Amino acid sequence: MRFALVIFETDESRRRIQADRAAYRKEYEGWIGGLAAAGKLVGGEALETERVRPATVRTAADGTPVVTDGPAHAGEETLGGWFVIEVADREEAVEVARSLPTPETVEIRPVLESA
Repeated sequence: MRFALVIFETDESRRRIQADRAAYRKEYEGWIGGLAAAGKLVGGEALETERVRPATVRTAADGTPVVTDGPAHAGEETLGGWFVIEVADREEAVEVARSLPTPETVEIRPVLESA
């Protein structure tokens, strides 16, 4: 089964990571390398969260797209990236997410399989 591990940064996780970026990067890369070596990593990307603000497009009631500056959901958590993993089941996906060595929040979502 494929699962998306959706990574959310918080003010606290950003502070901790920025305090020792090299150490966290090394831990993160080791974690990713371990997933890849085990054949569990399908893909993923980090998102720019510090220099360029996102834009959001919403559809108004009349069907018109409306563009706003900023994330779709305001608040402390910022979408930081995602990984797609291939594992046996939800429980294994949770264990993989729990092993993330950095302080972000991880949401685990099953990937919709094509019929």
